[in-house]
Amino acid sequence: MEKAFVTKKGAKRVRNGHLWIYKSDVQRVEAEGGDVVTVFDEAKNFVGCAFYSDSSEITLRIFTTKNETIDKEFWRRKIIEAAKRRTTDNGQRTNAKRLIYSEGDLIPSLIVDDYNGIFVMQTLSQGSDRLKETFVEILREEFSPTAIVERNDVKVRQRENLPMQTGVIDGEVLDEIIIEQDGVKFHIAPLEGQKTGSFLDQRENHFAVRNYAFGKGLDCFTFNGGFALNLAQVCDEVLAIDISEDAINLAKRNAELNDIKNIEFQTANVFDALREMEKAGEKFDCVVLDPPAFVKSRSALRSAVRGYKEINLRALKLLNKDGILVTCSCSFHFSEEIFLQTLEESARDAKRRVHMIEKRMQAADHPILLGMPETYYLKCFILRVVE
Repeated sequence: MEKAFVTKKGAKRVRNGHLWIYKSDVQRVEAEGGDVVTVFDEAKNFVGCAFYSDSSEITLRIFTTKNETIDKEFWRRKIIEAAKRRTTDNGQRTNAKRLIYSEGDLIPSLIVDDYNGIFVMQTLSQGSDRLKETFVEILREEFSPTAIVERNDVKVRQRENLPMQTGVIDGEVLDEIIIEQDGVKFHIAPLEGQKTGSFLDQRENHFAVRNYAFGKGLDCFTFNGGFALNLAQVCDEVLAIDISEDAINLAKRNAELNDIKNIEFQTANVFDALREMEKAGEKFDCVVLDPPAFVKSRSALRSAVRGYKEINLRALKLLNKDGILVTCSCSFHFSEEIFLQTLEESARDAKRRVHMIEKRMQAADHPILLGMPETYYLKCFILRVVE
């Protein structure tokens, strides 16, 4: 097997639980981009086996720290183990779930989502992309999916010097399918839309709002209506806003699919809409903020904090006493600590006293690997305005 040699610092990082070794900690590599390599430290002690990338800052992605044979049966075992971890109640209220969550399932850079038997796959590094056919064979043999779709149209592949591409790898796929999440149905286009077709990581949070929402609800950045359709189950009326007309049209179609009639949809810039509603003296009993990632890199953190503070401050001002704020961030660099500090500042400037009543995160089929903070990216806080 090809080899890679890393610094003491790089080896320690892996031994402390992380799966990435950056270019600055790689001394030399005897391999080509996309190869599986055996990794050694400066003293030539075994560290693990990894995917090697010759173009990314993340040069090595460790997938095992055991000295074992890496063949098709190795990958079969890893995939079966990941699937077995989904056989809990968290996966039984929906026919759409994440089957493999890359580093969270110790299969770096491989994502597989199951949309009612249609598997949508992403291979996001040179190493996992090289093994694409092997992964497809295993998925076909072990799960007999209706079809397997490739959604390799995400920017991270550009850092790996990989082409942007989508398509059906195996089987046949309709342009659109219907999935169900906790009794709510959604139109999904496996070859289009955000991520692999839907925000599966928010499913449990979508359902959780039913425990708290009431009265008049507001869903900001609604996308396909994930929160709005659940708010509609317990609220008298809901206003759903998104800047994308395509997103609003999709959310409307999803409301019609579920015969939900108590949602008003509006195409608008959320920042502008919140300011206008505050000036108009509008009030709500529940506000949901689920913005896109404001922080794409650590260098953008300062400006992103201003954005998060702005929308949360406006939302708090719009809430009636005892009103509920459900506020989310899907930005890894916007840490839980910074998020809480931002919420404290927003509450202070809005002159509201606020209880935190629940702390949530990404769905259980997106497991967080301790020692690798990058696998914990979605934060969701549920707050109550007490005065």
